[in-house]
Amino acid sequence: MKRKVILVLVTWVMLPAIAQATSPKEFVEETVQVLAEELNGRRDELAADKAVLYALIDEILLPRFDRRFAAGQVLARHWRTASAEQRDRFVEAFYTTLVHRYADGVLEFKLDRVQILPFRGDASKKITSVKTIVQLDDGTRVPVNYTLVNRANGWQMFDVTIEGVSYVRNFRAEFDAEIKAKGLEAVIERLEQEAAGGGDG
Repeated sequence: MKRKVILVLVTWVMLPAIAQATSPKEFVEETVQVLAEELNGRRDELAADKAVLYALIDEILLPRFDRRFAAGQVLARHWRTASAEQRDRFVEAFYTTLVHRYADGVLEFKLDRVQILPFRGDASKKITSVKTIVQLDDGTRVPVNYTLVNRANGWQMFDVTIEGVSYVRNFRAEFDAEIKAKGLEAVIERLEQEAAGGGDG
């Protein structure tokens, strides 16, 4: 339960960006600041209208989250055997489900709870990580790593690791078991139903 709360709080640190950042750390710094500005004075409004909240998240998340790369990492070997149509449907349903599941976490974000650590990676590589520390309400300090991929239009997020646990690896294990039991098509259909229902389940 604690890990889910943390994921809700920190996934959205990466949402918007003022401008294309020149380094992974700058990308995180800018997005943290802009997220705080987007929420300023709007929390009650967004909490009362999920459609508005989803639209806001989609508007600022979609250009900054490599949803296709993330989906491919989650499906792993099943991505290679999926049809082009199944891949497209999984990408859309998985992304929408993520937005719906964790939307409320946006409203819990607090700028002064996030400490961005000095960047120790290699910004010239295609994939790198930015480390942060998130402080919970009880004072607990939790390490959170954002894994980014460098695209032509700048850095994009595709994974979050909380206390050493990767959300990509978690979803990969979850979906792998379900696909083995029911098949990929059944998993896609379930996600599509959840996405259509607003992700309340």
